[in-house]
Amino acid sequence: MVKTITVTEEAYNKIKRLKAADESFSDLFKRLGNEKNPLPRMFGIISKDEAEKAEKEIREYRKAFIFLKSET
Repeated sequence: MVKTITVTEEAYNKIKRLKAADESFSDLFKRLGNEKNPLPRMFGIISKDEAEKAEKEIREYRKAFIFLKSET
């Protein structure tokens, strides 16, 4: 399955800098997703407020996922 995401041109250019020349964006996202803590690596790509908001949303998602998983 393929998903489409929308980012600003500024965000795209900053994320593109993290990508290796022979790496697709999907490969980049998978690599970052496998890192224990990719936030320091991405320092400066998003503002501190955006990073804190993202971290909060990730924690809420994980709590909801664990809750839903425990119901099955």
